[in-house]
Amino acid sequence: MAASPSRSDAQAIIPTETESQLSSLVYDMSQHIQGAMENMLKMINEIDHNSAGIMEEIEKCKDSAFERKKVLEEEKEQFQKAAYTVLDLLNNRD
Repeated sequence: MAASPSRSDAQAIIPTETESQLSSLVYDMSQHIQGAMENMLKMINEIDHNSAGIMEEIEKCKDSAFERKKVLEEEKEQFQKAAYTVLDLLNNRD
């Protein structure tokens, strides 16, 4: 008589197939997650690089604005001195 699989043998096979499918699903998900994390890391590095460039530009603009402010203050002082000189000349004409 040929050995036919018993009910317990069939039940043992089913969990193995289910475990194999779950294992495959978990592996696929981990691969997708790893790929997503690698992409996020690339984006983070790109953002860091771009933000460093932006911060450098901001510092240049701050320096430029400070120098411009300094020049404008010097010009303001020169105009004030000139205005006071003219006022003194007009007051001394009397």
